[in-house]
Amino acid sequence: MISVVAARYAKALGDVIAARGARVDTSAITAQLRAVNEIIQSSSELRNALASPAVAPSKKRAVLSRLIGLQPELGGILPQVRNFLFVVSDHRRITELGAMIEALEALVDQRLGFVRADVSSARELTTEQKAALEIQLSRLAGKKAKLRFTTDPALVAGVVARVGSTVYDGSVRGQLERLQVKLT
Repeated sequence: MISVVAARYAKALGDVIAARGARVDTSAITAQLRAVNEIIQSSSELRNALASPAVAPSKKRAVLSRLIGLQPELGGILPQVRNFLFVVSDHRRITELGAMIEALEALVDQRLGFVRADVSSARELTTEQKAALEIQLSRLAGKKAKLRFTTDPALVAGVVARVGSTVYDGSVRGQLERLQVKLT
């Protein structure tokens, strides 16, 4: 579940992106944000310093600027990303950056007419099974589905798909649980 704070920051960045129109590549923005978040999450000292009220916002901005400048994969960082990181840092919300990225991706998908679905299966699905699930879930949702796949051996067999607040449970575990309820 995405927090209210993460959703607000994501909406603000989404509005900035929308104001720029087609001149801004949303996937580039999310990729750059993910790269910065990975660096921040890899160092507890950096994460704590950026979240600390004892560190002046100007120092946090300097650290972020230096961090961005030292990473070759972030060489051409977009101004929207830099400014967003500064705002998030200034408000001591850097620890929620990962949730903000997730919220931004969900918002962009929603604006583009996609629906997100999380699919758990007892074992890894084949490419054909994934494609069939995508078609079926798109039909059920009435929108093009973007699927994220995970494996959960506790399901025994079958799949569980979550599209928004709707859960489609086709797992053996789910069938056993429903049978147990009927028998008691």
